[in-house]
Formats: sequence, structure tokens, C-alpha cells
Amino acid sequence: MSRPAGKDAFLMAKAYILNSLKESDEITLDFNDVKVLTPSWADEFITGLKQSYSNKISYVNTSNESVEASLKTVLK
Repeated sequence: MSRPAGKDAFLMAKAYILNSLKESDEITLDFNDVKVLTPSWADEFITGLKQSYSNKISYVNTSNESVEASLKTVLK
């Protein structure tokens, strides 16, 4: 999806889930059943996580070519 949709998704996650994280908690992003992930959406969402939280972030089920390419772009 689009960059604004990624930003909205990050803000929703932050409001409903991420504000209750403890410093020792790990964030796991599971891409199971994701058919298409765009670099712009991923950049807004993942960069927001990385900038706002010092928690460790792990990525699972990333073998989809779209997910793999988008993560490569965002995580470089």
C-alpha cells in the first residue's frame, strides 16, 4: 500500500499495542499470508518502530519475494 497507509498503520499499532511494551519486550513482525508489501508502506511502519522503540525487532515468514525485496530496501 501507500506511504500514508503505512504511517496510519504505525500510529494505530503505537496507540493500541506498542505503548504497553516494556524495555525487555521484543517486537516480532510476522509476514505470513502477506501477498504484497511495498517499500513505501514498510518504510513508514518499520522506520516508525525503529525510531520510537529501542526494543529488538525480529522478522518472520519473509520468504515472499515482495516482502523480501521491501525489507531489503527498508533495512539497508
